[in-house]
Amino acid sequence: MEYGALALIPPLVVIVIAIVMRSSFEALIIGCLTGFLIISIYSHTNVFTGFVESLMRIMGDPSDGGTVWVILVCGLYGSLIGLMVRSGGTLKFGEWALQRLKTKRSALMGAWVLGLLIFLDDYLSALTVGLSMRKITDAFKVPREMLAYIVNTTAPPWSVIAPISTWTIFIGAVLESSHVAPAGQGLSTYWKMIPYVSYGYISVFIIPLFIFNILPWFGRMKKAEIRAETTGNLFGKGTTMNAVLDISALNPKKESKVIYFVLPMLVSLVATIYFDIDALKGVMIAVAFTFIYYLIIRLGTFQQLSETMFSGFNSMIYALAILVMSYVLKDVNDKMGLTQYVLNAVSPHVSKEMLPVAVFASLSLIAATTGSSWGLYAVAIPIVVPLAQHIGSNEMVNCGAVISSGVFGANACMYSDATVLTAQSTEGNNLDNSMAQLPYALIAFGLSCICYLIFGYTIS
Repeated sequence: MEYGALALIPPLVVIVIAIVMRSSFEALIIGCLTGFLIISIYSHTNVFTGFVESLMRIMGDPSDGGTVWVILVCGLYGSLIGLMVRSGGTLKFGEWALQRLKTKRSALMGAWVLGLLIFLDDYLSALTVGLSMRKITDAFKVPREMLAYIVNTTAPPWSVIAPISTWTIFIGAVLESSHVAPAGQGLSTYWKMIPYVSYGYISVFIIPLFIFNILPWFGRMKKAEIRAETTGNLFGKGTTMNAVLDISALNPKKESKVIYFVLPMLVSLVATIYFDIDALKGVMIAVAFTFIYYLIIRLGTFQQLSETMFSGFNSMIYALAILVMSYVLKDVNDKMGLTQYVLNAVSPHVSKEMLPVAVFASLSLIAATTGSSWGLYAVAIPIVVPLAQHIGSNEMVNCGAVISSGVFGANACMYSDATVLTAQSTEGNNLDNSMAQLPYALIAFGLSCICYLIFGYTIS
């Protein structure tokens, strides 16, 4: 059945409760239960049965990009991080970088450039950059909110601009299934729409403007900067995602080397590329290689390395719990027809020239309130493309608007996977990070709206 405007209630409940309670997990549960309560009233079913069935269905999703895939990827990255931290290689990399990064500005630029170099996957980028740069930026009293802004605003946006990444491959597959691209030409079709992913370009390239004070820091970010400089407190008020992770050296008698950090990361990148940009296979190979490598050079015993792998995986549990509940929220929104409701409410009132900006603005609202990016693409592209064709608006521009909206949601939503994993890697709080960076995401949002207005009147 159609729920109309009632579909807006669950995500709004999540946002309000998260701000009041300063916690995402509890807010997500309450928001999901609210959605299932509305569904149960109209369908005469049990609210808890619906919740449990949704959770079980999501946890059992075998598809690539499904929940199990995400849990394995994130958990194994946790294992890889745990091994690298205990090897001493991460600390040594920080010491090496500190010798070359002499100022706060250079440290922030270092985080930005590293994010650009790791473009294959946003998870890999967020976890690697946050982990490797946080000690460096700490030395210059950079608040974790500022580091998180750079990490989070580089990872997803750059992944949709790069010609090859897990995002581009997934979206290419959606384009094929939606008949926007012929079979086997999804990726090449995606390349044609890269120029129209305005939010990706704008959000990434305004970062240096703030780093070099061409644009001044403001709002919560400025307050965080003042707090860090005057009190030395680099963290916000919320609970940080610094799950228990053993940082003691595997072998204190063995001198740490930068190669202990760099080589596993290179293996992860190369393996990911070799297996057709498959992040899961890439991180599996990287963990196996790192385990054997450390064992051969006697950096740790078999038991030490095994225990470190499991403790690293365990360090990701809280972040994964939030991600799983965000997928349940997405399921609730799909059941209530949130995306279709918003698009149907907008489409009758726009011309072909205004369609790109209307698509971007309306879907950005959905993405920012639900934390859904890939799921949004799978639902929205098959709806937007026929709509664009029907009123004579350019398909590539409108698909670019859809892609931009999902990336905006990844940056603006306080419980999106990108925001949560960034908080995990920077040992920050996802709510504090999200509230601090939201005005900056809105600047990129506003500029992107202008771009889609121009595209609508010049290309569509």
